[in-house]
Amino acid sequence: MRVLYTFILMVLTGTICLGQSSISKGDSLRREGKLEAAIIAYKEEYKQTKQWKTGYNLACVYALTFQKDSAYQYLNMALKEDNSLWALADSDLYALIDDPRWSAIEESQLKRYQEHHGKLMQPEYARKLLRIIIRDQALDYYIDQAKSYFMKEGTAPQWYYPLGAYKEQIIEENYKTMQQLLEIYGWPKYSMVGELAADAPLLVINHHKDDAVRKEYLTQIKQSCIDQEGSCMEYAKIQDRVLVNDNELQIYGMQFRYNAQRVLEPFPIIDPEYVDQRRAEIGLEPLKEYLKRKIKYDWNVVQLKE
Repeated sequence: MRVLYTFILMVLTGTICLGQSSISKGDSLRREGKLEAAIIAYKEEYKQTKQWKTGYNLACVYALTFQKDSAYQYLNMALKEDNSLWALADSDLYALIDDPRWSAIEESQLKRYQEHHGKLMQPEYARKLLRIIIRDQALDYYIDQAKSYFMKEGTAPQWYYPLGAYKEQIIEENYKTMQQLLEIYGWPKYSMVGELAADAPLLVINHHKDDAVRKEYLTQIKQSCIDQEGSCMEYAKIQDRVLVNDNELQIYGMQFRYNAQRVLEPFPIIDPEYVDQRRAEIGLEPLKEYLKRKIKYDWNVVQLKE
């Protein structure tokens, strides 16, 4: 039951290959869990267009099927056109990070990023934080497949249980690594390591099984949000999760549950007619837009302002 409970939490709290403006055949097949067919589709698309994003998505699917050599082949080609740090935090590439070739990917991408966006004050800290993110999101593709199965069948698939147990192990190990990094470098800031890397502790804390961990860091997380040195989105998720787990009404509408029809809906919200005002105060989009995009839920509570 413990592993099943963890599965439900993974579904409710959510996560972070590369999105494109339109859904291709390869994208659709990947989402359906048909990875070998997705490889064929992406290869055909890449042959025709030579677009680096298609090559990147092909690398992701090769990594998801643990075909590492092919994944590295297309990843190295794609990243020549990408000056972001996204690949260093992309969980679809999790199978690659213990390969000796991954360090070269990290080094070249950090260099490319800094050439285009300015020098990071703590680049080594950023690298280590990005590794935390990719581990935090590890196995999420397969867990999403389990979520789809659960929504259809009402129960987790048998093959999910070892994944759920392994995911818990990764989360606990990641938390210990995070504590060590915080002791050495201090709390990360956007201005020091970049926005993507700085949010690593928030993801680890939000996904930890113990609410005491979230409560311990909540003040720091909130202050980083206020100072614009950390994610207000992740702060809202963590704040609401603490409240929901204490059987209290959430503030921002960031935590979801399955109803009797196995449809996701937000947990009850305090003064729901003012939720958009509270969200706007920390820079979040209206809840109606968020819920429609996140879980395809129609939120129709008329909003007021004090």
